[in-house]
Amino acid sequence: MATGIISLSTVLSIFFILISIPIPSSSCPLHQKQALLRFKSTLTAIFDSNSDPNSDDYMPFTRTIAELHLDAVVPLFDNPVSVYSDILNPLFEIRSLRLLDISMNSLVGEIPGDGFGNLTGLVHLDMMQNGFNGSIPRQIFRLTSLRYLDLSTNSLQGELGPELGSLRNLTTLTLSVNRFEGLIPRQLFELGLLHTLDLSNNTLEGGLSSEVGKLRNLESFKLNENYITGNVPEEIGNLTNLRELSLARNRFSGGIPDSIVNLKNLESLDLSENSFSGQIPSNIGELRHVTTLDLSKNQLTGPIQSSIRNLTRLETLRLKNNMLTGEIPSWLFKIKTLKKLFIGGKGSRLIWNHTSKIVPRCRLEQISMPSCGISGQIPKWISTQKALDFLDLNSNQLQGGFPNWLAEMEVGSIILSDNKLTGKLPPQLFESISLSILALSRNNFSGELPENLGTASRIMILMLSGNNFSGQIPMSISNIYRLLLLDLSRNRFSGDKFPVFGDNPLLAYIDLSYNEFSGRIPVTFSTETQILSLGGNKFSGELPVNLSNLINLEHLDIHDNDITGNFQDVIPQIPGLQVLNLRNNSLKGFIPKTISNLTSLRILDLSGNKLTGNIPLEIGNLARMIETPDLLPSVDIFNFFIEFQDLILNWKSSFQGISSRNLDIYSFLNLADNRISGKIPATLGNLKGLKLLNISHNRISGDIPVSFGNLKDIESLDLSHNEISGSIPQSFSNLNQLTILDVSNNKLRGKIPTGGQMNTMNELSYFANNSGLCGMQIRIKCPEDIQPPGGQEMDDGKLSWVSWEGVWVGFPVGLFSSILFMAYALNFIYLFKFW
Repeated sequence: MATGIISLSTVLSIFFILISIPIPSSSCPLHQKQALLRFKSTLTAIFDSNSDPNSDDYMPFTRTIAELHLDAVVPLFDNPVSVYSDILNPLFEIRSLRLLDISMNSLVGEIPGDGFGNLTGLVHLDMMQNGFNGSIPRQIFRLTSLRYLDLSTNSLQGELGPELGSLRNLTTLTLSVNRFEGLIPRQLFELGLLHTLDLSNNTLEGGLSSEVGKLRNLESFKLNENYITGNVPEEIGNLTNLRELSLARNRFSGGIPDSIVNLKNLESLDLSENSFSGQIPSNIGELRHVTTLDLSKNQLTGPIQSSIRNLTRLETLRLKNNMLTGEIPSWLFKIKTLKKLFIGGKGSRLIWNHTSKIVPRCRLEQISMPSCGISGQIPKWISTQKALDFLDLNSNQLQGGFPNWLAEMEVGSIILSDNKLTGKLPPQLFESISLSILALSRNNFSGELPENLGTASRIMILMLSGNNFSGQIPMSISNIYRLLLLDLSRNRFSGDKFPVFGDNPLLAYIDLSYNEFSGRIPVTFSTETQILSLGGNKFSGELPVNLSNLINLEHLDIHDNDITGNFQDVIPQIPGLQVLNLRNNSLKGFIPKTISNLTSLRILDLSGNKLTGNIPLEIGNLARMIETPDLLPSVDIFNFFIEFQDLILNWKSSFQGISSRNLDIYSFLNLADNRISGKIPATLGNLKGLKLLNISHNRISGDIPVSFGNLKDIESLDLSHNEISGSIPQSFSNLNQLTILDVSNNKLRGKIPTGGQMNTMNELSYFANNSGLCGMQIRIKCPEDIQPPGGQEMDDGKLSWVSWEGVWVGFPVGLFSSILFMAYALNFIYLFKFW
């Protein structure tokens, strides 16, 4: 009797050893294919030898692989799915296939469709978190036995077609974090067995059909971060098995449907960041199982509904950034289970009217109550919240000093900006081992910063701008190894010695602007620095050459100092630089041709210096000024926390702040108030992305290039106070975004163009001191528009009538006159002969 029995685990072990052999080629070499085929033959022989139940060697052998994980296997083939299917599936029925997070290997590109056709018994398919792109292969829609399908966190794209409806056994469908677009297919709502549906983080659009009510078995429904519009249908209330409903970050509008209170099993409801209006449903307190209720960042009105107090399991309540009105109820702090409370914020009209002491029954971990009208000192009841990790009371009317009891609490984030707090900061605040965010901007704090500032080594964000702090920056600040953002702007800090930030591997944002710092520009910054603002101080000397070592620098602002030297020698050579603001310094020299090497530059302000020479032709090659700016601002890691200081620029004839959140949509070029001469290069017309072009108050001559008509996004164009001659090109009528055109104090002549926005350019001062200009904008008629003497010209029809009238009247008069003249002539001849 033969005893050689091979177990399933042994077979799979041998198989994984074979396919785990690393090879340099992305396709399987011939000898490995042959080895796999021999392996397959061996497995077949084993099965055949044990297939006869009457044989002495018979041993029941399962032919099902319950779960096949290929996570740790380096794929050896261009189409591994097909190989696994062809080799294993004829022997085993693969029920579950997981290829998870192996994008670092060769399994990237489009999902291979070949091979899925053989896996007809597949029940569980998990291919999340890879590098797949393209569309979903049609072969997957033929796997009608599938119950679980997860293709999330890839780069899949295209529309979700009606083929999804063929997977009628699906209970879990997760397609989040991809690039799917278009409408949600109607067939999706025919998948009646679904209990988990996640389509978040795509660009799906359209409305949410009332057919969603067919998914009655749904327990988790997520549509976050798409472009879904319209109202949420009342049929949403049919999904009575729902435990999690998240429609956040879409464009839903209208009221929150009253039927939502039918979802009695709901544990988490997230409708945040939409455009929902109307009041919070008055009976929302009937959702007794809810632990998370997030309605923030909508347009909800009315009071905080009293039925919320009935949510006895509520842990997180987010109502922030709505238009809610009325008094903030004290019963909020009596919900024993409450841990996170977010109310107030932008648009809020809530009123804090509790002069008596609040005695919380909850154990809050996070408190966010901005713009709630809280006055007086920081409420003392907060000290009873021993688990507190996050405190945000910005934009209130708080007064008094920074309380010692708060400084001694181990709070991770303290945000008290935009209040009326005064006094010095207590040193014990910086002895905290938990403090990671400290934002006290725009208060009335004063004095020097404590020397032990660097003891709080876990601080990541430190924002103290807009106060009256003075003295030097404590040198110990360089010990804060996790510091990402440092904003000390708009204070009275002074001195010429600076901490060494070069050893800090994380510090990316530094704003020391509008203080009283002096000496040379410091160079003790980390190579990771991305934003460096030093404007409005008393720095002097040349720009350090080492600034070019800040290879990650994107934003350099040193305006309103006394920087000297030749610009062509000190210009930072940083290819990634996007914003360079050197306005109002003492720079000399000229703009070098190498300016075009700054391929990322989109804001350049060199106004108010002593630059000479010509505008180089190469300035028209700045790629980021040629491109049309993005319509949507980019997302910055810090913008999740707090708004940065505005970038101050001369925008439309006045200095204005451009929000950091919108900075990416602007392209500026400002060379005003220098000594630049020569002609305007026609290449400036290449900069189609410019919103502002200012070359005023220079010595520029020649004509205005016709190519300026290509500046399709230009809103402000200032050419004033130069020696420009010729006429304003008719191509200016193409500038459909133009709101300000200043060509005053030049030598221009001729007719001001008409058409489009040029018809609105009627500010007389913007055309002043150009003796040869004329046009309807300045109410001076041009010679070609002046009518000839004798009145207005007649139209063709009237002129034709007058002409024929003259013929009929003139013909008999002329005939009679001719007869008289001939009679007179004959009589004269007769008398002449007689004489």
